[in-house]
Amino acid sequence: MRRRRSSSDPSSESLAGRRYRDNLVNVVYVRDLYINISYKRHVNMRKLWLIGLLCALLAFTSVRAEDEVDVDGTVEDDLGKSRDGSRTDDEVVQREEEAIQLDGLNAAQLKELREKSEKHVFQAEVNRMMKLIINSLYKNKEIFLRELISNASDALDKIRLMSLTNDDALAGNEELTIKIKSDKEKNMLHITDTGIGMTQEELIKNLGTIAKSGTSEFLNKMTEMQTDDQSTSELIGQFGVGFYSAFLVADKVIVTSKHNNGTQQIWESDSNAFSVIEDPRGNTLGRGSTITLVMKEEASDYLELETIKNLVKKYSQFINFPIYVWSSKTETVEEPLDEAEGEAEKDEADTDEEAEVEEEDEDKEKKPKTKKVEKTVWDWELMNDIKPIWQRQVKEVAEDEYTAFYKTFSKDTEDPLCHIHFTAEGEVTFKSILFVPGAAPRGIFDEYGAKKNDYIKLFVRRVFITDDFNDMMPKYLNFVKGVVDSDDLPLNVSRETLQQHKLLKVIRKKLVRKTLDMIKKIADEKYNEKFWKEFGTNIKLGVIEDHSNRTRLAKLLRFHTSHSETELSSLEQYVERMKEKQDKIYFMAGTSRKEAQSSPFVETLLKKGYEVVYLTEPVDEYCIQALPEFDGKRFQNVAKEGVKFEESDKAKERREAMAKDFEPLTNWLKEKSLKDKVEKVVLSQRLTDSPCALVASQYGWSGNMERIMKAQAYQTGKDISTNYYASQKKTLEINPRHPLIKEMLKRVNENEDDQTASDLAVVLFETATLRSGYQLADTKEYGERIERMLRLSMNVDLTEKVEEEPEDVPEETAEEEDGEDEEIKAEEEDEATEETEQKSSSEKDEL
Repeated sequence: MRRRRSSSDPSSESLAGRRYRDNLVNVVYVRDLYINISYKRHVNMRKLWLIGLLCALLAFTSVRAEDEVDVDGTVEDDLGKSRDGSRTDDEVVQREEEAIQLDGLNAAQLKELREKSEKHVFQAEVNRMMKLIINSLYKNKEIFLRELISNASDALDKIRLMSLTNDDALAGNEELTIKIKSDKEKNMLHITDTGIGMTQEELIKNLGTIAKSGTSEFLNKMTEMQTDDQSTSELIGQFGVGFYSAFLVADKVIVTSKHNNGTQQIWESDSNAFSVIEDPRGNTLGRGSTITLVMKEEASDYLELETIKNLVKKYSQFINFPIYVWSSKTETVEEPLDEAEGEAEKDEADTDEEAEVEEEDEDKEKKPKTKKVEKTVWDWELMNDIKPIWQRQVKEVAEDEYTAFYKTFSKDTEDPLCHIHFTAEGEVTFKSILFVPGAAPRGIFDEYGAKKNDYIKLFVRRVFITDDFNDMMPKYLNFVKGVVDSDDLPLNVSRETLQQHKLLKVIRKKLVRKTLDMIKKIADEKYNEKFWKEFGTNIKLGVIEDHSNRTRLAKLLRFHTSHSETELSSLEQYVERMKEKQDKIYFMAGTSRKEAQSSPFVETLLKKGYEVVYLTEPVDEYCIQALPEFDGKRFQNVAKEGVKFEESDKAKERREAMAKDFEPLTNWLKEKSLKDKVEKVVLSQRLTDSPCALVASQYGWSGNMERIMKAQAYQTGKDISTNYYASQKKTLEINPRHPLIKEMLKRVNENEDDQTASDLAVVLFETATLRSGYQLADTKEYGERIERMLRLSMNVDLTEKVEEEPEDVPEETAEEEDGEDEEIKAEEEDEATEETEQKSSSEKDEL
């Protein structure tokens, strides 16, 4: 057999390539030989068998040639594509790469571009940083869209600033927009901006090096360029790693970019290496960049339109430049009828139409007949139509704009109660708008302190960063809603947490001050009826928690007082109405106004004309305890020791003389009758109508506080401090002018062992315990003692016992008795019947 050789230089071909070519030639030659022999009928079967064996040997040699490693040669594109059932992993990857297409480029062209492109490998430290970004740096994968939109905004800012000094900067494309398009069929997401774009060198330099931010370099070049209305510092991307967050959701990233000073380039990377080549399509962008993400299988949700829209509205709705999303909507349109449909409608028309005026017929002929059809229309939808009104001057924003903005960003249907718009300058500069909602959010105190406050949203240059932190506002102001936007706030590489907590504390301090100023300016009527009703408890908690602003918060407190039955009073108003020489603010705590108002502790105060503050909520007494004084006036709990009144010398002498007269009774009560139950017994200055009251020490628990502490859900009875306060003995104050106290003194002077006096003393003590808000240790004994006194007062014998209830008859016995009764009745009826029959027979005999 002769082999035909190629006319090309053999030295230019590899060994495997030459073997492959020669074997193909041999196979063709043997095939032709086999065909010729088949037409010869005189060839015997033995020769045919030998020729077939020869063909098999040649085919085997050809397969071995294919298995040789081809270093320099190339294999035809269509070779082996029919073997779908035996694809290797490399072949699957090849098919997936061929499925990736860009607009205007088919699979073959894209493959050719990859082969011809200039390939680069990331540096070793860049590879390590890439793994850190993908696996650790960002907590949420959805951050990728925020970062890419922020980069697009940077590029638009750059070209806009350049256009101020260069009229030709916007020549390629005057439009300054960001457009996002999802392609589910190709599993791609496109983000296109008409910004400054990048040349081939900039693509290699900026996208090939981590932490090499083009924005930072641009700012260095533009530091001298300042305008009256714009600042060159309004650019994001201080660290240059935001772009690589795309690999959180993408297997491949393709960047098509066109700069005014270069040709359109294509940059492609799979996070391990990258390549750059000139775009064969030419200038399709005009200017700007398109980032194409080939999405991972688990990230397919980010191709959904609703997901894209929600992410744009969440993070980037206040970007200066318009952001469009390619989306669909259903519209009802009118389409001309087909000829067949038109003729059918014409036949069905009423015959009366034929008699219409000719002019009307002519008008109808001019208008073609149409039908309404619902169609799905695709168009660019604007996502950020809400403008960041905090960037404007306060005098330029109308009230209805504030209301509309509040309802949009907070998703609240009610108008805000009040708002404040300000710019803070100093160690950190930021702009902010804060709102007080019209009603308290549901569950405002559920998980108080543990639940993170997400009502304050932090922006950096109009890009949403986070609302997931506890340090921006204190817990008691967890109802305040608003935005904080800073141009120079330093963030870490993920833009999710602040780098310096010191600056966060500065922002917090200013926000709290501005919030309290805003609340203070609410009109009194609106404040008492709406704000205090909804957020009064928050202000009281603020007095307890916020020591630095306690004085400001104290001015916002409102309470019911004895001055008015319905209106609330502030502490400032109380101080203005205080009597001369009154040096304390008196308050009484209880479960309700009625209980506090009827307490024995306020009898003398109300009689003398002193105003008393009524604390009716559980948190009120905590609040006042945390507030040592107000406007130089200390607080006095009238249920504790220390209540004293201004008195003349004569009154003081009378009180001292009366104390000496009642000394036998006070000593008898303390040492004998109420031994181990009270700390001491004294004459009271605060009682008018009540015989006695139980008063706590200055640092002990009042009855209201003891009730609150014992009602705590976590109370176990083993707390040392709780047991200490609960076991403290109280002071018994008696009213020397009360008839019961006088009678008791008389009986004690006559006989210290008088049982009636002892019983009366114990009953008075227990009654005073209940009226003072405390609980009795033994309610059973108290009930028996009251019963004994009632028996004596009603002349009922003390030894007379309760009448016993008659025992019930067992059911079986009752049934037996019922049966016997029925038998007796039956016998009586039978006897009566017999007597009647006998009478009737005797009457017959007589007849």
